[in-house]
Amino acid sequence: MKAKIVTYWTTTILVAFFIGSGGAAQVAQYLGNRHGVVPLLGYPMYFFGILGIWKVLGVIAILVPRFPRLKEWAYAGIFFDLTGAAASCAAVGGYGAYAFHVIAPLVLTVFTVTSWALRPESRTIGTLFLVKNGRPGIDARAA
Repeated sequence: MKAKIVTYWTTTILVAFFIGSGGAAQVAQYLGNRHGVVPLLGYPMYFFGILGIWKVLGVIAILVPRFPRLKEWAYAGIFFDLTGAAASCAAVGGYGAYAFHVIAPLVLTVFTVTSWALRPESRTIGTLFLVKNGRPGIDARAA
C-alpha cells in the first residue's frame, strides 16, 4: 500500500511540475508576443495562451484536496493536451532528429495515466467496475 502512495505522489508531482511550468511558460510567451505564430506548428499565440492558463488550472486541480470530479476533468484535459502535442509534432515532421518532441509528451502521458490510476479513494468519484464478493465485475446495467 505504501508503494502505491509513493508512486502516486511521485508521478503526480512530476506531472504537476512539467505541465505547470510548461503552462506558465506558455502564458509568459503569449504575453511577450500576443500576435505571433508558433513557426513550426502554425498555431496562433493566443492558442498557447489559452492552453497555458488551462494547464496551470489543471495542475492546481490535481494537487488540491477534494473536488474529485474536477480532478477527473483535469486529468482528461492533461491527457488530451499531451497526446495532442505528440500528434501535432509528429504531423509536422517532429520525429527523427526531433523525436524528443513526440516522445516526451507520450512519456508524460504515461505518468499522467499512472497518477490517475493510483489516486487515493478520497480523490476519486467512484469505481469503474462494481465489486461483488471481493471480485471486480461489470455492472450489467452499465454495459
